Amino acid sequence: MSARDVTLPLALVIDDEQQMRRLLRVVLEANGYRVATASGGEEGLVMAATWRPDVIILDLGLPDLEGLAVLKRLREWSQVPVIVLSVRDRDTDKIAALDSGADDYVSKPFSTGELLARLRVAQRHVQPADEAAVVRTGGLQINLASRAVTLNGEAVTLTATEYAILRLLARHLGRVLTQRQILREVWGPGGADQAHYLRVYVARLRGKIEAVPARPELLLTELGVGYRLAVKD
Repeated sequence: MSARDVTLPLALVIDDEQQMRRLLRVVLEANGYRVATASGGEEGLVMAATWRPDVIILDLGLPDLEGLAVLKRLREWSQVPVIVLSVRDRDTDKIAALDSGADDYVSKPFSTGELLARLRVAQRHVQPADEAAVVRTGGLQINLASRAVTLNGEAVTLTATEYAILRLLARHLGRVLTQRQILREVWGPGGADQAHYLRVYVARLRGKIEAVPARPELLLTELGVGYRLAVKD
């Protein structure tokens, strides 16, 4: 592990490709992280338990233990942010990773700027105090305590279901939530067959919070996966 200032956040990279581990070390250390690396899933789990990293970057194609298995075992005892970084770019792979507990999914080859931005977003959601915070993105503001929503200072009137969807996305600002996750949280365990309703409510929400609903900039669709509330200045 890097011997840099221990006050810096620690990133654990679990990837079996040596060149990728080296690249990520260079990128992360140049951007204010300490870095620990593991070449396999079992080693990665031991290091996660030992070092207690601030964020984990995880490859899915590991030689000894599938990345999804690593995720599921990790989530039994830790809520550390996990970014999956994988050459697998099928929607089914992304959905499986997110449903197994990943905070985000980045496909290889990747933009270092995008990866760093997603790491920052994932780390912002670690503190439990976020639940009582006011979430702001662009001109949209959601007060999770008072349930008040404003757009450019003007009150936005939402139905209970519209608010439930927006609140869920706001609590995970910048992160992709699968349709299954949203349906389960908003409609309950039996909501898996409500996907058509979800599309309707998303369209209604966009009509209330987007400047041009047909070209959304806040409530974004991740094709074949789900939705996310974008981070905007």
